[in-house]
Amino acid sequence: MSLPHCPQCHSEFTYEDAGNYVCPECAHEWSQTDSVEADDAKVFKDASGNVLQDGDTVTLIKDLKLKGSSGVIKVGTKVKNIRLIDGDHDIDCKIEGFGAMQLKSEFVRKA
Repeated sequence: MSLPHCPQCHSEFTYEDAGNYVCPECAHEWSQTDSVEADDAKVFKDASGNVLQDGDTVTLIKDLKLKGSSGVIKVGTKVKNIRLIDGDHDIDCKIEGFGAMQLKSEFVRKA
């Protein structure tokens, strides 16, 4: 089993000490449970199962009604330069003609 690299200086020479990892180069210490949580980073996927990343362009696969308005964002609307966030709605973006909003990744497909 290989030990994780230091999260501060990215040194590969970390070692274990009393339930913690220690970096000999920058003297940073972190617990082993912190390292496990960092490896389980959330992966964002679109409706087709493609992995999404910040800056991607996506297309809506469903008409979306705007809350508090009578407007509808139509199927096929392209959304450029998305930003992924944690929460119920995973995508933060700006849609031309509608402004800034948040979308769920289950209603988009990577373009």
